[in-house]
Amino acid sequence: MKLLTKVISIAAFLAAGAASSAQAEDSQCLMVHVPQEDAKAFKQAINIANNIPKQLGADAVRVEIIAQGPGLKLFTEGSPETERIKSLAAMGDQTMGGGTKFSACAATIEGIKRKTGKEPVLIDGVGVTHPGAVARILELQKEGCAYIRI
Repeated sequence: MKLLTKVISIAAFLAAGAASSAQAEDSQCLMVHVPQEDAKAFKQAINIANNIPKQLGADAVRVEIIAQGPGLKLFTEGSPETERIKSLAAMGDQTMGGGTKFSACAATIEGIKRKTGKEPVLIDGVGVTHPGAVARILELQKEGCAYIRI
């Protein structure tokens, strides 16, 4: 069932290409939401960010991975995807489509800071979205971005 949902989401992303490209300055937009801590989900999110630009053209799509709650561990020191995130983040500035952006939830970071007394250390290339992940998802949906939850 999960696979079917993801396939339908990707199909909807591709079908909505013409509409979203007009709204996103000739590039399509895809957001990948990672709200849980799961190494397989982390790998899948990074695989999508790596593969979609190859399939559609690096200048034709921008991808934003948004992590919140337990999923924030994808973007912190010690993540199994650290090197791939750094590499994708570095390549993002080189494409017309915008490449891949990594957004950590500010509300989750604040919650961790309150609970532990220290802020989690984010991987280089990861930004913080204010006020939080849900607000960013709403902004991107308003812009016409397709949504996939991993």
